[in-house]
Amino acid sequence: MKKLLLFTLSLACFPLTQCNTMLKDQQAIALREQAISAEPKGNYYIGRRYHVPATRFWGYLRKPGSSWRDAQLVIMDESVKLAPDRYPEVGSSPSFAFDDNYEYRIYGRYTGKTAYEPNSNLKLPVFRLTGYELIDKNPGWLFKPSERRSDEAVSLRPIIMPPPLSSETR
Repeated sequence: MKKLLLFTLSLACFPLTQCNTMLKDQQAIALREQAISAEPKGNYYIGRRYHVPATRFWGYLRKPGSSWRDAQLVIMDESVKLAPDRYPEVGSSPSFAFDDNYEYRIYGRYTGKTAYEPNSNLKLPVFRLTGYELIDKNPGWLFKPSERRSDEAVSLRPIIMPPPLSSETR
């Protein structure tokens, strides 16, 4: 009987901890979006490398000043410039996707084409890379502080961001 009571109490408390986590996520996202809104406008994108083994997409891109909520997962067209992680995969060179979760200033343009990425079963926009600059090797979370990442599938998507804070909760 005691075990049943403890189990019932733990189930009852679970939603409360989730709400607390969501509120903390919303507060952190609101602070970050304030900083993002101050980014200088320009002819570039902010890119976050996102690697899932066996996939061929590059990561997420967003316009400067725009939320990660608006970011797009892209496949890079490297016909002009190779992506930052393109080193020989032998000897002491960094391995493929060594830059997972690095943040870059990305130059180039969307080609207007899409490409099918079979291992994730996604049709993604193609972005022709012309240049990049490293911004941060450890920028932290991508969509929300409590996100859980999986190497098995695309687990980080803008949809996991909680709704923006309402004016009553700020």
